[in-house]
Amino acid sequence: MKIIILGAGQVGGTLAENLANEANDITVIDADSTRLRELQDRLDIRTVQGRGSYPTILRQAGADDADMLIAVTNSDEVNMVACQVASVLFKTPTKISRVRANAYLARKELFGEQGFPVDVLISPEHLVTRHITRLIEYPGALQVLEFSKGLVRLVAIRATKGGPLVGHELSYLRTHMPRIETRVAAIFRKDRPIIPQGDTVIEDGDEVFFIAGTDHIRSVMSELQPLEKPYKRIFVCGGGNIGQRLAHTLESRYQVKLLERDRERCVMLSESLRKTVVLEGNAANKDILLEENIENTDVFCAVTNDDEANIMASLLAKRLGARKVLTLINNPDYVDLIQGGDIDVAISPQQTTIGSLLTHVRRGDVVNVHSLRRGAAEAIEAIAHGDHRSSKVVGKRLDEIALPEGTTIGAIVRHNEVLIAHDHLRVQPDDHVILFLVDKSRIRDVERLFQVGLTFF
Repeated sequence: MKIIILGAGQVGGTLAENLANEANDITVIDADSTRLRELQDRLDIRTVQGRGSYPTILRQAGADDADMLIAVTNSDEVNMVACQVASVLFKTPTKISRVRANAYLARKELFGEQGFPVDVLISPEHLVTRHITRLIEYPGALQVLEFSKGLVRLVAIRATKGGPLVGHELSYLRTHMPRIETRVAAIFRKDRPIIPQGDTVIEDGDEVFFIAGTDHIRSVMSELQPLEKPYKRIFVCGGGNIGQRLAHTLESRYQVKLLERDRERCVMLSESLRKTVVLEGNAANKDILLEENIENTDVFCAVTNDDEANIMASLLAKRLGARKVLTLINNPDYVDLIQGGDIDVAISPQQTTIGSLLTHVRRGDVVNVHSLRRGAAEAIEAIAHGDHRSSKVVGKRLDEIALPEGTTIGAIVRHNEVLIAHDHLRVQPDDHVILFLVDKSRIRDVERLFQVGLTFF
C-alpha cells in the first residue's frame, strides 16, 4: 500500500517502522528535519519536510495516488484539515486522524459526510484509558485485550509460585478445570517465546498469554498466580486529558483521588468530576502521599506528560506502600528498563495506539489488531471469507491449516459463540479467527491465508 504519515513523533515514527518492515510504500511528512533524518537513517522510507496540511506538501509526498493518509501530528487542527485537503483535492480513499481534544470528540457531527471527511478517528487518550481500566478490572494482569466486541479476551499474566498450574504441564489445566475452556497462546520465558504444547511446563516468572471467554478470565488467572483481591482505592497522579478521563471512568465504581499540581486545572477538575477527590500538589512530595494514606492505595497510576516525573512518583508511591503501580511512559527506550521491578506495569501510549491504526492497514478482512510486548508480537482477529475452493482456511480443520511458524490460533467466534481452538474444529465462512504471532515478521503470510482467491468472485 502507498501510505502517507503526517507527523514523525513517537506514534508516527513507531507506525512508520511497523509499516515499512511490511513492504509498504511509506512517506512521512514533518516540519522537523532532524526527526525526519533520524527516521530515514533507520528505515526504508521517503520523507518530506513541511506542514502536512498544505496541498503542495501533500502533492510532493505523493497524495495524487496514495491509498491512505494517517495524520498523527500533535495538532488536532492540522490532522483534521489535512484529511479535508486529501479528500477534496486528491480523493484519498482512506483518511485516519488522531484527535485528542474532547471538545472535538464530543461532537460526532463534526466528522462524517457533513463535517471533516475522517474515515477513522484515533484518540490515544481514550485508548490508554480503556487499557488502564481493564488492568484495574483484572488485578494481576499485565495486559488485557478485547476481541469480538468483548466476548473474548487475551490476557498476559506473570506466573508466580502459589498458582496451581505453576510447575505443572499445560495438559494439567484441562483435568484441573474441566468445565472451563481456555488456551495458552504463547509463553515468554526470559524474553524468549515458547510455542506451548501439552507437555510444556509452566515455570515461576513466565509471562503467559492465554485466551478465554470473558466470563472465565478470573478463573484461569487464579491457576497462574494467587488471585489478588479486587481493587477499591485508586490514586491518579496527573490531571491532564488521560487523568481526567481515567477518573471519570473509574469514579462510579472505585474510590478515586486525583493529584494535580496546577491550581486552575484543579478547579476545573473538581467541577467536572462528581465523586473524585481532587488534590493540589506535586506527587514527588512524600508528605502529600503520606497525608493521603498512600499505604492503603490499591493502584497508583502516574499519567502526567513527563516520563521522569511519572517514574519518580511511582517509585516513591511503591516505596511508601502502594499495592500496585501503573506508569505511563512515552519514551519506548524506558519501558523495558523499568517494568517488572518496583513498577508493576509500564504503559506505552504508542503501542496502545499502534494496534488501532494497524487494524485499518492490514490486508484481508482484519477487524482487530493488538501490538504486544512492545511491538515484538501481535494478536489479530481476522474474518474468514469464501469457500473451500477460494479460501486457504474455510472448510479446513485447524490442524490442516498451514500456519506460519510461531503462529497459533487461540479461538474462533461463530454467531456470538466462543469456540476455544482445538485441532478438530473446522473453520466456517464468516468465522472470526483470533491468532497470536510471536514473530510479527510473519504477518504477511497470515494475511495471505485470509485473502480470498479469484474463484470466490
